[in-house]
Amino acid sequence: MLKQGRKMKLARIEHDGRLAIGKVVGEKIVVLDGSLFDIQGETDIQYSLADVKLLPPVIPTKIACIGLNYREHIEEVGLSTPEAPHLFLKPPSCLIGHEEAIIIPKGAERVDYEGELAVVIKKKAKAVAEEEALNYVLGYSCFNDVTERSIVMKNMGDLTLAKCFDTFGPFGPYIVTDLDITNLTINTYLNGRRVQNDNTKNFVFSIPHIIHYLSQAITFYPGDIIITGTPRGIGPINAGDVVEVEIEGIGRLRNPVRSFEDR
Repeated sequence: MLKQGRKMKLARIEHDGRLAIGKVVGEKIVVLDGSLFDIQGETDIQYSLADVKLLPPVIPTKIACIGLNYREHIEEVGLSTPEAPHLFLKPPSCLIGHEEAIIIPKGAERVDYEGELAVVIKKKAKAVAEEEALNYVLGYSCFNDVTERSIVMKNMGDLTLAKCFDTFGPFGPYIVTDLDITNLTINTYLNGRRVQNDNTKNFVFSIPHIIHYLSQAITFYPGDIIITGTPRGIGPINAGDVVEVEIEGIGRLRNPVRSFEDR
């Protein structure tokens, strides 16, 4: 069994039609025995990262989403700072991996990027004390909470419907364990131009508090995802664009954008 309590960059991959989990070492990935939640050790199999497809790192039972968690974004959308974490949900069916295409749905009026830090749960969590919350975390990843903004504006703020379309959950490329998440820079790039920039030190609600608060009502299971809010600078994407979410210590999640007709 691999020693716990040390930083690892983990991935779920496909190679020649076979699925595996692995540990990223430089430009290679070392295939592991077991699961991401119970790693038994390393195998003798290694691949070049260039030769594998990076899949969404986990398949959750749920994706819990926190809105309004950066003060400048709250000002941007003209709302008040919430007194408690603001929750909505995304379905697992929205997930895509690194380099997979975001598809603009037929009839969409405005589809936005929203770069976010994702938290991946490693064991069953219910009614978790805030001081114990990080013990339930496997690691952290990049997420793009893609949103059909016109639905939010027209349907009485319906965030779940606006965010549930297939391909509206780019996620990855890695999970990084044992990462200090109190001071991480997060950037989003649209066609190479930086459009979002902030730091997790500016969260309204900390990750331990979010886990504590949500777990009073929700039972989380291994692989469940919590995304922690987007910074100021949300904006539209269109077919032909490339959007990237980069988080310090994790890496850069890259996804091209295509139209419904070109899928």
